[in-house]
Amino acid sequence: MPQQKTYWHLLQQRRLPSEYEIVTSKLLCYTGEGFTGKRFEIDVPLKDWYRRYQQESPLVCSSWEKFHDPRETTYTKYTDIQRDKEIFVDGILDEIERTGYDAHLRPAWLHFLARVVAPFRYPGHGFQMIASYFGQMAPSGRITITAALQSADEMRRIQRIAYRIRQLQQIYPGFGADSRTLWQTDPMWQPLREVIEKLLVAYDWSESFVALNLVVKPLVDELFMKHLSDLAVREDDYLLGQIFFSLGEDCQWHRQWSESLVRMATEDNVSNKETIQDWINRWYPMAARAVHAVTPVLSEQLGTPLPQLTSEAIDHDYRSYLRSMSLDCPS
Repeated sequence: MPQQKTYWHLLQQRRLPSEYEIVTSKLLCYTGEGFTGKRFEIDVPLKDWYRRYQQESPLVCSSWEKFHDPRETTYTKYTDIQRDKEIFVDGILDEIERTGYDAHLRPAWLHFLARVVAPFRYPGHGFQMIASYFGQMAPSGRITITAALQSADEMRRIQRIAYRIRQLQQIYPGFGADSRTLWQTDPMWQPLREVIEKLLVAYDWSESFVALNLVVKPLVDELFMKHLSDLAVREDDYLLGQIFFSLGEDCQWHRQWSESLVRMATEDNVSNKETIQDWINRWYPMAARAVHAVTPVLSEQLGTPLPQLTSEAIDHDYRSYLRSMSLDCPS
């Protein structure tokens, strides 16, 4: 009897499957598309949760296994990519310590960093938890893997910001000590805190994915990873700008794989477009308020506004992103 190949389920392609296809396909045993072809075998509370928030989700597909990460990210590939990025950022952080870089930062800029950058760890944790959740609940191993690696990217962003805060505390004791208080009470942060807290209890896996990756994250990432990076360079904190540029590369991949998933879902079932659009319409007003509350602070805090840093400019980029998926931004 001939031995069955480990990638027998991919033989219909009539070609040798890639490493990505082998290690990411049919991984989940409880979706009906894994190797067993069965769902949960016993009746436990977790079974009902997955039934309600995964199997009965309004977003439907003939086979979620058709999703394909455009970067074809496996764990091995991910660690190779991130190793090079971490070497780059480690070099920047080492240069900061070696040259006494922080001693030359202006007081107004330090105040700005304490109010805007240090508290960003808290929404970053929210993004990390939400990505972990919809990855856990996703109906395909490939979606689970990409969401888990996105969650790792979010943790990288949190850790790098925290490390940078600690560096500043070595010269300016007490720097960022009020970050949690600012996150909980500063009017600038409250709209973003509201939308993240509501997202943490959006239990349908696909609504959670749409609200985070198609609404909140594209807007927030554009504001912080691009415009705040540009502002740092203008304020002679060019090394922070380079760190944020590296973190922004992670966010670009989050956009790319999300777009790929949306395209696959809407091509598979035309009703999915309306479902996704309804969720965008629901979550966009809250996300827009959050970004519009922070934008004036970035633009005006230092007394010399950046012409390109406006809510309208951020909205323009976001509308272009949605149009690439044949979706609309609510007015």
